This record gives sequence, structure tokens and C-alpha cells, in this order.
Amino acid sequence: MTPPESQHRALLQAIVDTARAIFGAAAASVFLHDEERGDLVFEAVSGAGSDELVGRRFPAGTGIAGSVLATGQPLVVEQVEQDPRFAREAAEATGYVPRAIMAVPLVAGGRPLGVLSVLDRRDRSRSALEEIELLGLFAEQAAIALDLLAAVRLAGEEVASPATRLVAAVDDLEGARRRSAERLLESLAELLGSES
Repeated sequence: MTPPESQHRALLQAIVDTARAIFGAAAASVFLHDEERGDLVFEAVSGAGSDELVGRRFPAGTGIAGSVLATGQPLVVEQVEQDPRFAREAAEATGYVPRAIMAVPLVAGGRPLGVLSVLDRRDRSRSALEEIELLGLFAEQAAIALDLLAAVRLAGEEVASPATRLVAAVDDLEGARRRSAERLLESLAELLGSES
């Protein structure tokens, strides 16, 4: 694995680990859209299924994640069994069937790259709107990471620290959300600084 790819994976892993911790979720994941094959691919997973899922594929139109990718709209589904978009067979194939899903699209340059999702969150102290906004912040960070990796692959240059590009998004946050985002930025800066 080349250094930019390892940085990319480490950054995405930090995002799903932090998202899972903030929401007290059973799992969090990043799916990327493989346009050539028409699949969504598990790129980073934290929690339930993390050992087996990275690299696993399913058709891009499948399930709630596929719906979020297709529409570009975030979703909060509290009872997945009652939602017609839920693909139970695909969930069973992963070894974990969630009860609730919150998912947001990953978008860079107006192009859908994938989906960030949180499964079975236990922390319900915020409103659904606050939760989806917070998850959206992580999606923006993941999209920036993916955009930077694409630029590195094209230019063959070293990855610049994405933390400086994320500061503007953190400035508008308050309280615990801001502190959590600042901790994530600090850990990302340390992680990427140690790789260079």
C-alpha cells in the first residue's frame, strides 16, 4: 500500500471511529462508489463487522445506503424493518442486521463518492436534525480526504494536511460538538504529520 493510500485509509478509519464514539453507535462505516463496477464498497468500518467488511461489495442501488447515494439526500431511519428501501438480505450477508440507520452522502465537487452511515446509535440526546448535521460534518471531512487522495494520485505529490481545510467547518460548531470536532482535527493532524 502506498503512503497516500495508507493515509487515506487511516483518515477514513479515524472518521468512522469518531462518528461511532460520538453517537454511541454499534457501528459506523464509509462506503465508496465504484462507478466502473456499479458497486458500493465498504472502505472503512468501526464496530460490528469491522473485521470482515472492508472491501466487501454490493450493487450501488441496494438498500438505504444505495438510496442515499442515488438521491444525494441524508436519511434517518429509526425502524429499518418498516422501510421499503432496507435490503435485509444484504444486511444479513454482512453479519449484522441493524435496527436503525443514519446515513449521509459523501460528495466532492458535486460528484457523489459514497455514503457515511451510523448504525444503532444509543446516544439520542440530540434532535434528529442535530444528529444528521453532525454526521454531515464527518461526511464533509471524509469527502475532503477522498478528494485529496484523488489529487495526490493524479499529481503524484505528498498529501498536505487536510486539517487546515476542515477548520472552517468546525468554526461554526458550538459546545460538545465543537470540542469533539476539534479533537478529531488534532488527531488527524498528528496522524498525517507522523506519516510525512
